[in-house]
Formats: sequence, structure tokens, C-alpha cells
Amino acid sequence: MVSFGVDTRPAAAAGGGGGGAGAAGEGALSFLSRGLREDLRLIRARAGKLETFLSAPVPEPELFARLRRAYTSSTSSARTRLDLSAVGKAFEAESWRGTKANSWRWEEETEEWEPVRMVKARLRELERRRQGQSANDMLQKVKLSLKLMSFAPEVSEEVPPLDLGELFAYFLKQSGPLFDQLGIKRGMCDKLVESLCSKRKDHHVYNFLSTSEASSFRNDNVGDELDQRIASVLQSTGHHYEGGLWNDGPKCDITDKRHVAIVTTASLPWMTGTAVNPLFRAAYLAKSSKQDVTLVVPWLCKSDQELVYPNSMTFNSPREQETYMRNWLEERVGFKTDFKISFYPGKFQKERRSIIPAGDTSQFIPSKEADIAILEEPEHLNWYHHGKRWTDKFNHVVGVVHTNYLEYIKREKNGAIQAFFVKHINNIVARAYCNKILRLSGATQDLPKSMICNVHGVNPKFLEVGERIAAERESGQQSFSKGAYFLGKMVWAKGYRELIDLFATHKSDLEDFKLDIYGNGEDSHEVQSAAKKLNLNLNFHKGRDHADDSLHGYKVFINPSISDVLCTATAEALAMGKFVVCADHPSNDFFRTFPNCLTYKTSEDFVAKVKEAMTRDPQPLTPEQRYDLSWEAATQRFMEHSELDRVLNNSSSSSECTSTTERAKSTDRKMRKSASVPNMSDVVDGSLAFAHYCLTGNELFRLSTGAIPGTLNYNKQHSLDLHLLPPQAQNPIYGW
Repeated sequence: MVSFGVDTRPAAAAGGGGGGAGAAGEGALSFLSRGLREDLRLIRARAGKLETFLSAPVPEPELFARLRRAYTSSTSSARTRLDLSAVGKAFEAESWRGTKANSWRWEEETEEWEPVRMVKARLRELERRRQGQSANDMLQKVKLSLKLMSFAPEVSEEVPPLDLGELFAYFLKQSGPLFDQLGIKRGMCDKLVESLCSKRKDHHVYNFLSTSEASSFRNDNVGDELDQRIASVLQSTGHHYEGGLWNDGPKCDITDKRHVAIVTTASLPWMTGTAVNPLFRAAYLAKSSKQDVTLVVPWLCKSDQELVYPNSMTFNSPREQETYMRNWLEERVGFKTDFKISFYPGKFQKERRSIIPAGDTSQFIPSKEADIAILEEPEHLNWYHHGKRWTDKFNHVVGVVHTNYLEYIKREKNGAIQAFFVKHINNIVARAYCNKILRLSGATQDLPKSMICNVHGVNPKFLEVGERIAAERESGQQSFSKGAYFLGKMVWAKGYRELIDLFATHKSDLEDFKLDIYGNGEDSHEVQSAAKKLNLNLNFHKGRDHADDSLHGYKVFINPSISDVLCTATAEALAMGKFVVCADHPSNDFFRTFPNCLTYKTSEDFVAKVKEAMTRDPQPLTPEQRYDLSWEAATQRFMEHSELDRVLNNSSSSSECTSTTERAKSTDRKMRKSASVPNMSDVVDGSLAFAHYCLTGNELFRLSTGAIPGTLNYNKQHSLDLHLLPPQAQNPIYGW
């Protein structure tokens, strides 16, 4: 029979299959129900154990203590305050209900556990405290607002912009260095600035200051008030001045041990002031453990050495000359010197009797030692300097002026015109290359950034001679067996012309007075011929060291020179206890305080002072006077007035390197104009240095102003003597 897919089984058989499936489903559900009840029983048992553990006598669980501390700390900040009320509400749910059809479910209500109750109580307490603290904070804010409430007319907090008059006044104030170069008096510029500022002094633009600040500013001058006004405007714009075109910002790469480089224009055995005094300065600065000292002196080729050094003395190598210099120095100071001596190439100029650097002098000082520079005769060193700016390479640059160049130049042909140009070149050099300048006396040119201070001492041997002579006089011995003498380089500019004029004018008054003269020089023949022609009582001798035993017996030292800045021979004569007869001149101001220094103003006064000195004995020096003449005192004066002690103590560097963040944290609310206002003086100095660099790089310009040919770079002989790269390798020429 054909089947069409219809079930032909009996009905009973089909119904019996359905009943078996229902029985199997009930068995499975019963099994799951028993399993869930067993799990529920285990959970309740473990919960009972946990409740027993938590009910132990513990002051406060660590977890809850942390929650409390976090909540307490968070209440101090409105932004981070936690809303723990939601957490408390979450814990208030007493049970979790679930349903399971036709089988099982959780109980509708369960008994509240003890830990949950403790947490809820703690949270309620913290919430009450938070609400009370918020009310107190609100009350304090209301009180503070009422206290600070002011009924004064409302003033805008915005700083008004600068007007044209203020900008012009500030330009005039900052252009002072430029006007100095043009010969315009500083007082005239100050009056213009004061006139422009006074018109707006009471204007509302100055009301941005607080009462205390305004009262302090009223005590300052108009220029300071203008600076504060400019600073406030720049500060309101968010501007911060970090440096300009000509500078690289403050130098902060300073190691623990500081380095001092003393650069001078002469060296022994040439017995000149710029060779002797820097040598002593290096020795006494090196005695301190705060800094390492390097003395940088010129090296001359043998052909130049024969022209400069006495008795045709020459050296084959820098090491040989260094040994000579150290031996000479240690014989006189009495201690072992501890400083380095380096050499730079130099050439001797016969016409000016001076040594001119060849090439960039600063390159012979390693960058790692370029910390503090002392330039002996900074104008001389930088007349033709074509190289890196000293203040860019060094952290602090001090210049020491030794020579009155204007006085020497005026004595030459067309001296007035030459002196005019040299004066302005010296001003440019001083502004562009030095941070501080010390002038030995008022006889020097009044340079920018300068002050007058004698930072030279005398050879300790002269002080010993003075002590010995004083001891001999106390014992009744005759110390001075000779009359008067003069010692100095025999050139007309060193006082020989004034000396011959004085003796020629008062020949009859000084008929019985004889003067011994010691010196060598290019004008020796002319000086002696003039004295012989006038039949003067002047006896000429070859030059010798002032410490020579043959000179100790003289009682009077005569020095009529008015071209010296600070005569070393005068200081040495005073140290030996002699009389000194010298002109009433700024170069002798330092010596006036010594009783044995007799100054004259006229030629008649000169005769009177000479006779006075010859008829009585000089007074012994006191310990204080001996100390004032010593190199220890000179070094102390140098450290103080050059600000070297402050620089070595790193106070200047720390103030320059203070970050903007540290300045913002400072309690001093007075605006720092140096951080906001660009200094026009620095811009002018940088511009002058750049112009000087461009001009000195032109050989035609150098030759037209009197430079030695070939001093733009050192020559081949210098490279051999100093073991330098050949000039072609040091300064290659491209584009052949």
C-alpha cells in the first residue's frame, strides 16, 4: 500500500509518549531547586561567619577609615566634593528580589546585617558634617565679601595702552648711550623725559597700581615710574622679554670651580706697568681657592723680541719665557705661585711702542674656562679686535684702564684730531666689550660703565726695604746718604719735558741742587742733549730696577709727569719710606693721604717742596699705610669694586637664572621691569659691537687707522712657535 506520510499508529501509543516527557521535566526542575537551596544555605552560613568577624571589637575597619579620610579631604575642594548620599541610598536596599516561575525566589525581606548598619550610620554622620561645614564656608564668604566691598567709583582693571608721548619719553630715556656717543649731554635728555612724563603723572593711567605700590613709586624718580608704566603694559599683554638680537640670554653653565682669565698687552722682561701689575694680580688672585687663574700674555717672534726686551734678551719658546716670568715673580712675592700662563700672538709697533694682538685673542681661551675675563687695557686690546665679543663668551668682563692714551696722542702731530677719534673709539670699545671698568685714577678718559679705584699694589720687596730703613732710623743709623733722583722710561711723554722746563725756569734757585736720572728709551739722546745744551744739573745714568740696592740711599724721589695714570715708581718710593715730590694732578690723588707725598701746583711751589724735602727727614709709614700700598689691599679693592666677589659667590648667576615660575611665587609684588622691558642700552651696545666687528674685518680700514699690516690673523711664525694651525687652515679662503 502506498504511504502518504500520515501516522497510522494507534492513538494509545501516541498519548503514552507525552506522559513520559512530563515526568522527566519535573525531575530536572526538582534537581535544580535542591541545588539552589543548598547554595543559599551555604551563603547564609558564610554571611553569619562574616557578621561574627565584623562584630569583633575593632574601632573602625581600615576600609571605612580610608573612605572617611577621602571624604574629609574631598570636602576642602568644591570641585572634587563627593556626593555620598547616593552611596548611602544604595546601601539602604534591604534585599534583592528575584523571581523564578513556579519554583523558587529570594525572601522578600531579609534581616539587616550589622556591617551595613554601621556603614549607613557613618555615612549619615559624615553627610551632616559636610552640610554644616558648607554652611560655615558660605557664612565666611559672605563676611569676606562684605568686608572687601568698596563704595569707591569703579575703575577698569585693564591697563590703558601707551600713548605717543610715553613712547617718545621712553625712547629718549633708553637712547642715553647713543646720545653720549653723539656728544649730547645726559642732563638735557633727562629734562625732556621729565617734561613728557610730568604731563601725565596724575593721569588715570597710573591708577593701575595699588595704594602701597603707588606710594613707593612716588618716592622714585620719573624715569623709574616710566619704567614701571612700560612694564605694566607689557605684562598685561603677556609679553616676556627673553633676549634680543645681540645677546643669547643669561649664561648659567657655571661649574663649581670658577675660572678667571687675565688678558694683558705686555709681558716680562719688558718692565712696563701692563707687564708687571697683571702678573702680581694673577699671583694674589690665585692664592684664593675659589677660582682658577690664567694669565694670558702676548708672544712675540724673535725679531720683535730684540726690539722690545732689554739687553737683547730673547726666548726660543713660550715655556722658556714662562719659566723666566715665574722665577722673577716668586723672588719678589715670597710664595709659590699657582696659576697658568698662556700666550696669544702679538706684533710690536715701533711708532706707538706697543704690542698689538694678531687675530682673535679670545679664541686662545678654551670655552670651558671662559667664565670671568679681566682685560688689562681693554681699549688697547680691542682697538682692532676682530672676533667673538668678550661679553658673549664670558659671564663677566672687567676692564682695567692703565694708560691715558688721549694725553699721549695730543702730543703727536695732528694730535687733537686723532684724540677726537680715539676718544669715541674707546667709548665704543668700553660699551661693547665690558660689564665693568676700573680706572686707576681720574687722569684717564671717563669711559662708560667705569669708576675710579686704585687696584694696584707694590712689590713686597719695597715694603721690606721701607721696614728695614725705619728700623735703622730707630736705632740711630743714617739711612739716607744721597739726595734726589728720578727713574723712568726715557721718552718725552714720561715727564722729561716738564722736568727740563722746571729746572730751566728756576736754574738759579736750584743752582746747588743736583738730580740723578735713571732710564733708557728711544728719546734718550734728545733728552740728554737738551739738558746739556741748557747746562742743567742733571746727571744721567742707565736704567735699572727700582729695587736695586744702589737706589735705597736716596731720600727724595721727584716725578713731574702728568701723563701717567698711576705712577708705579711713586708708590714704590713711598713704600721705601722716601719723600715724593710730584705734581698736583689727578694721577696722584691716591698718594695725597701719605704724609711723605709733597705735591706742587706751580713751578715756584716745586722749588719750595724740593727744598723742604731736602731739609727734613720723612716720617715712617704706619702699619695701615703699609697695608694700603700692598697687593693684599689692592686685591681686596679689586674684588669689591669689580663686583668679582659677588660673581664668584654666584649670587649674580642665581638671580639671572631664576625661572619665570619662581618669580611668580615670590612675595614681592613689585613688577620686575627687567623681565618685561627690553634694555635699549643692550641693543645699543650690541649694535656698536657689530659695527666694530664689520669695520675691523676690513684690511683697508685697519691700515687707514694705524693698524700693523697682517694683524687681522697671526702669521706662519706664530703658528710654529705656539703650535697652532697654519693661518690658511685656521681661516681658509673658499671659492678658488
